[in-house]
Amino acid sequence: MEINNYFSTKSYISKIHIHLEYGKKTFLSILFISCLLFAFKTSAFENQPEKEIVLGMSTALTGPAAELGKNMLLGVRVALERVNSRGGINGRSLDIVALDDGYEPDRTTPNIIQLIKQDKVLAIIGNVGTPTAIAALPIIEKEKILLFAPFTGAGLLRSEPPDRYVINYRASYTEETEAMVDALIEKGKLQPDEIAFFTQRDGYGDAGYASAMKALKRHGLKDDSSIMHVRYERNSLAVENAVADILLKQTLPKAIIIIGTYAPAAKFINLASSSGIAALFLNISFVGSSVLAEKLQNNKHKVIVTQVVPSPTNKSLVIVRDYLHDLQNYDSKAKPSYISLEGYIATRILVKAIKKIDAEPTRENIIDALESLNSFDIGLGKMLNLSRKNHQASHQVWPTKLTGSTFTEFDWSQISHLLTGQKK
Repeated sequence: MEINNYFSTKSYISKIHIHLEYGKKTFLSILFISCLLFAFKTSAFENQPEKEIVLGMSTALTGPAAELGKNMLLGVRVALERVNSRGGINGRSLDIVALDDGYEPDRTTPNIIQLIKQDKVLAIIGNVGTPTAIAALPIIEKEKILLFAPFTGAGLLRSEPPDRYVINYRASYTEETEAMVDALIEKGKLQPDEIAFFTQRDGYGDAGYASAMKALKRHGLKDDSSIMHVRYERNSLAVENAVADILLKQTLPKAIIIIGTYAPAAKFINLASSSGIAALFLNISFVGSSVLAEKLQNNKHKVIVTQVVPSPTNKSLVIVRDYLHDLQNYDSKAKPSYISLEGYIATRILVKAIKKIDAEPTRENIIDALESLNSFDIGLGKMLNLSRKNHQASHQVWPTKLTGSTFTEFDWSQISHLLTGQKK
């Protein structure tokens, strides 16, 4: 029924009030019919598809880890703008509702509930952190909504067989730390007890540490107590005791694997280096390499960060060229980063899946669409894969090293030169 017909009906009811002399019975009959027409009209509106496809995110937008959340959100928004500028999906635009949890689990829970119940999002994308993922997971499973491409490599999101409602883009922390340990021992010729750990005291730090220890045991580690392990509290910069504990060790480590975020990691590296700890510092991707580089006091530190995406300036790759073009269009002042590129790639994958859905997108058929992608190309130079049995699209790790004020890709074969201080 057209809108003008509806208003004509209202006008007709008004006329009835003026001509009550025609009888109460006639008036009630016409009023009843008009109400039916109104109900039909309302129902017709309710059954029409929404104008927007809305996604949700709970992430750190304030606090010591804010740059991680802001960059992840930036990448998602840039990819959504790309789609919207081309007419959306079947004429429908895409948007994201992002709520700040400050990288604190107790704030994540109400955020996820609001996104699901109040904001009615189709899926959750790009949440930042392991402890926050631990808080979100029970709600995700209870409400049966997709958690896609969270910014964490934690094993609890990579169960076997896969959890239907959790689908990842990135390589796991196990894959990142295994790459580090293998390189340090096989190419750097270190012994397991020459490697130490500085980790965040929570599920994130525990996940990275446990993965690395498994790799060390694979290389012959017999006694866990021979490995130096110091920690710091989440969302704090209290790293002094950790540095002091390492300095008390009779033999200083030659390499320190860091499982942390950019602010405490940078302070730890700066303080450790100035205290005479001449180690190679290795960080997993979650650290946020761009911000880490900014906070390091000089470019003479020997620092490695493993990445789960290629360099955001590598224009030889189609996806990077698209990213740089779309980032410039979205915000000409925004700096490319590994994290925003990850958010961009993840969103491009999700959009690719949504476009495969013939019917109205729902919280269930979006999962089916992702699982039906199987082997696909997103422009990374290597095929990705998602299926019912595989809920992690990429397993690739790119090592990068601090070069000047930025991190650049390098080959693991160069690690021996970093350990000895030689240049190549």
